[in-house]
Amino acid sequence: MSKATYDLVLLPGDGIGPEVMAEARALVDVVAQGTGVGFHLEEIPCGGKFYLEHGSRDWPEGSEDKCRAADAILLGAVGWNGPDGSPVTMPDGQGGGKMAGWSPVIGNRMKLDLYANIRPVKCLPGTRHGLSGNFRPVWTPETVDMVIIRENTEGLYSGIGERTADRATDLRVITRHASERVIRAAFELSRQREKGAPVDGKRRVTCIVKHNVLAGCRLFLDVFREVATSYPEIEPDVAIVDSFAMFVLTQPERYDVCVTTNMFGDILTDLASVLQGGMGMAVGCNVGDQHAMFEPIHGSAPPLAGKDRANPLAMLLATGEAMKWLGLRFGDERLTRAHDAIDAAVASIVARGEPLTSDLGGTAGTKAVAQAVRDEVQRRLAS
Repeated sequence: MSKATYDLVLLPGDGIGPEVMAEARALVDVVAQGTGVGFHLEEIPCGGKFYLEHGSRDWPEGSEDKCRAADAILLGAVGWNGPDGSPVTMPDGQGGGKMAGWSPVIGNRMKLDLYANIRPVKCLPGTRHGLSGNFRPVWTPETVDMVIIRENTEGLYSGIGERTADRATDLRVITRHASERVIRAAFELSRQREKGAPVDGKRRVTCIVKHNVLAGCRLFLDVFREVATSYPEIEPDVAIVDSFAMFVLTQPERYDVCVTTNMFGDILTDLASVLQGGMGMAVGCNVGDQHAMFEPIHGSAPPLAGKDRANPLAMLLATGEAMKWLGLRFGDERLTRAHDAIDAAVASIVARGEPLTSDLGGTAGTKAVAQAVRDEVQRRLAS
């Protein structure tokens, strides 16, 4: 049932993370005013910079419990450079402390069992692509409308490995349990989508693997084929990962929902963000059965920090995805309406071409773009 007040944990992180999170926080205020929904916001510092300042942890004691208790989590970005210019590392050698116990990014994914990393890839009308610095239409809304889902709790991010002076190993773990639930999530999402693949309207789930070489991929594909039998109305499709890396750019209209393992998905979703105007437009939804965390995938970008140059649209769209998830989980149509208003507001600004940040061919700053989105959301919620 819907709640009077929803508890959100905000993890601003490093670099441009706090800047885009501040705009997300202001957007939540607009949603609250426009819908009557209450929000309790708990902001927790975290990341590489926090570790540099405190020396043993990348977020405060008790943060884990606050994340577990939250209705949803918003993450900015994590990653910072030390005094020598190299990335901050924790004692175990993992960047930004991502694998050290329960940490803000991978720790939350593992400990809260956020097993599906769902990344919508949609080209909005008016999107310009900055390939080679030339902003021009390359892909269109008629050819790009897919979702890539990656398994989010194992694979090469299982945290199992060793390091000596002359050798390092990372163990890739693929299990039937984790594979089945993320693959089933992909088929369920395809079933829910309205249009299917742009090229033919078919509901299609593409399994991205390297099964001609890797045993883990053969298991993942076997499970995929088993799960597919429960969804006869959806076309099962298989792509070898290196071929998919080409076809996702040259034939994006063929894809509806794609599902793959953790590392493959991490790489391919950043590649696919090119189709939607770059990582400043790309959203990551880390979703489990009971918990969820939403983030832009652009990273912390330390060189841009404090310069009002970051594209806030991915963070604002991630906030919208959080509203949608909460609305569905708690049966709260007010939050579903808020999601629709945020999506429509971003689409409206991209379509008219201003204000936009430089990565989309514009000249506006972070604050101006975010304010324009909030003004549009406020107008839509009031109508």
